Amino acid sequence: MLLVRGRAGGTALTGTIYEAGEEPPRYKGSPDTDAPYVWVCDEFYEVDSGGSTQRIGDRTIQIAFETPMPRGFDSRERAIEAAKEHVRTQFARLDVPDGKVTIELIEDPDEA
Repeated sequence: MLLVRGRAGGTALTGTIYEAGEEPPRYKGSPDTDAPYVWVCDEFYEVDSGGSTQRIGDRTIQIAFETPMPRGFDSRERAIEAAKEHVRTQFARLDVPDGKVTIELIEDPDEA
């Protein structure tokens, strides 16, 4: 298991890459995947009302979450690349520039 965490504006988003031999979570609506590497992470976007209140830098905004959609990959490198891009995209949805997002890979989730 590998965690991919992005930080920006005083908040963080963490997703999980399940590696070969590990069982990713299953839930209603989740696709079946036989890929050796499976990325699972929240997706969110800013809304005008409802959702959850989140502070990003000096702004307080409302965000809504979508059900995570597992994505399968054939290689660890491709899974990591896609995970980093996913995290950057989520922050971009909140108008956080890519240069403000730091990403870390956590090889041992117990150290997270």
